[in-house]
Amino acid sequence: MVTKNKLKAIDFFSGAGGLTHGLKVAGIDVMAGIDNDGICKETFEKNNAGAIFLEKDITKYLPADLERDLKIKRNDDDMIFAGCAPCQFWSIIRTSKEKSKKTRNLILDFQKFIEYFKPGFVVVENVPGISSKKESPMGRFMVTLENLGYNVAHDITDMSLYGIPQKRRRFTLLASRVSSISLPKPTKKIMTVRNVLGTKNGFPKIKAGTADKTDFLHTVAGLSKKNIERLRMTSKNGGDRSVWQNNAKYQLACYASGEKKFYDTYGRMWWDKPSPTITTKFFSISNGRFAHPEEDRAISLREGATLQTFPQNYKFVGTSVASIAKMIGNAVPPEFAKRLGKTIMESYESR
Repeated sequence: MVTKNKLKAIDFFSGAGGLTHGLKVAGIDVMAGIDNDGICKETFEKNNAGAIFLEKDITKYLPADLERDLKIKRNDDDMIFAGCAPCQFWSIIRTSKEKSKKTRNLILDFQKFIEYFKPGFVVVENVPGISSKKESPMGRFMVTLENLGYNVAHDITDMSLYGIPQKRRRFTLLASRVSSISLPKPTKKIMTVRNVLGTKNGFPKIKAGTADKTDFLHTVAGLSKKNIERLRMTSKNGGDRSVWQNNAKYQLACYASGEKKFYDTYGRMWWDKPSPTITTKFFSISNGRFAHPEEDRAISLREGATLQTFPQNYKFVGTSVASIAKMIGNAVPPEFAKRLGKTIMESYESR
């Protein structure tokens, strides 16, 4: 029987460390996070003692560079490579494909490290669209893994079935070169917004524009007077803009035709359902159903992080509300990462 502490990992595209944190909680030693966004460095290292942050562009960084920088070896059965690449290009959410072209083939940039090092395990989390589109590089990636001798398990996972109080569908892949592997089993209990937010969970009532100077960061974006009035008219607990959409004073020009679409915009979350997917724009009520179930404001940065399952003592350091929200929205939920880590450990120990 091998000791649990022997497993180690490198988190490619680590961002603020959601995946790293979850793996560490599972008992895996994360050596480093690699990301080209240096803004994430302080947050990553402040919350993940022992893991260093390498600010590198994975399209230019070479396997030999990593070998030199971390002194790691090839064909290490105890090594996990996790590659949860930015994936806007393959998202089914409306995004600018022109702006996100640079994310199109990042999984293949990650692949070059797999081919060179052949770690014992591989983890990938990405948007569902990357596995369903014919031109996606994910098919080539999976064929490469199989040709290298990996057992591969993959599926589209709904994270609300894995302890995350959020409807977040993602393509998830686990691969092992040293053992059989399967994805974590879903749980029966569905976590909801009520389970984690609200005054009973340590979130005092606040107003739009509140700036929390403490590490708790119960900070919320400001709203115009008209938007506050719109929210006041929006029904509590899951209401949407249909109540005021046809009122000439409050009508949104982009929906003036009266079409019943995109009603999540300016909508409130439900207490007794998982939240919608926490995106990088969750601080803005005009970007989705991101209004608080009761209070006349968007959810705060800490509320978004909590819906992503970051612990409440996770410290985020950024230059603005938007920069911190980006870190939070881009992260792999730590709870899901923990479950992936435990699944890998079980596979590793059953060899």
